[in-house]
Amino acid sequence: MSSLLPEAQARVLRAGTVIPAIPLALDKHRHFDERRQRALIRYYLDAGSGGIAAGVHTTQFSIRDHNLFKPVMMFVSQEIDTWSSSHGAPGSSSTPTSVRGNSEPGAASITGIVTAPIIKIGGICGDTAQAIREAEFLNLHGYHAGLLSLAAMKHESIEHLIAHAMQIADIIPLVGFYLQPAVGGRILPYEFWRAFLEIDNVVAIKVAAFNRYHTLEVVRALADSGRENEVTLYTGNDDHIILDLITPFMIKDSSGKEKTIRFQGGLLGQWSVWTKKAVELHAELRALAESESAIPMSILSLAQALTDANAAIFDAAHSFAGCIPGIHEILRRQGLLEGTWCLDPAEALSDGQAEEIDRISAAYPELNDNAFVRAHLAEWLS
Repeated sequence: MSSLLPEAQARVLRAGTVIPAIPLALDKHRHFDERRQRALIRYYLDAGSGGIAAGVHTTQFSIRDHNLFKPVMMFVSQEIDTWSSSHGAPGSSSTPTSVRGNSEPGAASITGIVTAPIIKIGGICGDTAQAIREAEFLNLHGYHAGLLSLAAMKHESIEHLIAHAMQIADIIPLVGFYLQPAVGGRILPYEFWRAFLEIDNVVAIKVAAFNRYHTLEVVRALADSGRENEVTLYTGNDDHIILDLITPFMIKDSSGKEKTIRFQGGLLGQWSVWTKKAVELHAELRALAESESAIPMSILSLAQALTDANAAIFDAAHSFAGCIPGIHEILRRQGLLEGTWCLDPAEALSDGQAEEIDRISAAYPELNDNAFVRAHLAEWLS
């Protein structure tokens, strides 16, 4: 029998929140650096993130090849629980809970402000046998949902993919994942998403297609499914974050009924850096979306600035080859990581990428949270 998303976390997920895709902290020997991994977790949660996604692309899929999947995933889950407990309540509940105002179970206090319970999302990869093992492991270690990557099934039929997803949903609530092909994903057409949304234990979809056409296919499928109040869209389109979050998608479903579909939050590699500002920006964008007021030109301008910054950090100029090292470089400059090391020694900053990061750092100081990190770094590293 499948586990269900606890009601406290479900409410947070449906309302929309910031979920950084956590990087893997390594030392100069490319060994797991627990101290700096802990610092990253503390940073994201103190910044106000509503959840953390681990074992995903930003964490390096190859942790599975280096026998790091289990130790890293256990460590992240335990550290989230430790942080939650120190802020007033456990964050690892795997059973449905009731929520009543500011006394809701799992609520945590950051500098006196009551915040929502933390959502733990774990990446699930591989063929069905591997995915089942990973889903069972995540369920056992307190993860609330699994982000299902289908990158290993590039040539399988839609029917095979849906059967695969149904088996995993029997174990853990699912977040669908449209990973762009440029970093290992595959094209997933409307027909896939429409069938995927028939799976009861699907709770959200992360759209990281980096493509307007493909993004719209997911939105259409959600409208046609009738589950727009049950399944929440999260942007993973790091090149289109702000516009995804303020855009009302006016869709006529297959019966001709007009619906408004919105992205509620983001599960993003980009939000693994400058996270405090991401939390503040998300709150501002959600308020704008809910008010249905005119979008200020300054927000549209900021959208282009964030896309330009993302292009440098994610190394779009070199087909995203330096994506993960670029994230590491921002965190290194802030002192959160010691270096930009990846498990694969060949995975490094591309030629000219550091200079591009210099450029966007100088051009868009409003995007960084350097002062926040400086104020808390010693505490996070203690």
